Amino acid sequence: MSAVILIVDDDPQIRRVLRSSLTKQDCTCLEARNGEEALEKIARSNPDLILLDYNMPHMNGLETCRAIRASCDTPIIMLTVRDSEADIVAALDAGADDYISKPYRTPELMARLRANLRRPLTGPAPAPHRLKIGTVEVDFDAREVLASGRKVRLSPKEFDLLWYLVTHANRTVPHRELLQAVWGMEYGGEVEYLRVAINQLRKKIEHDTANPAHLLTEPRIGYRLHLGE
Repeated sequence: MSAVILIVDDDPQIRRVLRSSLTKQDCTCLEARNGEEALEKIARSNPDLILLDYNMPHMNGLETCRAIRASCDTPIIMLTVRDSEADIVAALDAGADDYISKPYRTPELMARLRANLRRPLTGPAPAPHRLKIGTVEVDFDAREVLASGRKVRLSPKEFDLLWYLVTHANRTVPHRELLQAVWGMEYGGEVEYLRVAINQLRKKIEHDTANPAHLLTEPRIGYRLHLGE
């Protein structure tokens, strides 16, 4: 697992432990003590993945995550002692790709790192180069989305989720299948990840998010992208 990982945490001991574990996996580690320093390191070094602490003074993890997402698609894994559903949803809503509660086991962390560093997507058919969904145009080659002619920024997970639903258009895709396709085979029960990503996608591609015409929910089963017959 050769990759450049940015560790963002105000606790030097936690940074040291993470650095030790990651270097054993052939990773190169960068470190930042706070959100401001993290943004500077990202601009200079373009890491492959970011490990971001939730609780930091001044600019906390959520604020840092939003600032990163404003200009960067690098995968972000949030590390925190907070483990309520509200905290998880807040982190994902801020743009985090994954969320691991402390204390965590090193094998679990490494598995999550591998999952977020690769693109495990597969589909029964290739996605079209371009697709129109209502007033939204998607360019899959450029990974760009235009809504009424205005560019809309999708997170990597949101774009991958849309890609998978397009390649399975007009059929209900179960929660577990979507999670494993977009997040990786290590996932399956994290339905709140999907709920947040789907809600964000609806804000960007649906005219009326309260009454979606394309991105439909099948209660207790999964989601379906309706493109017409």
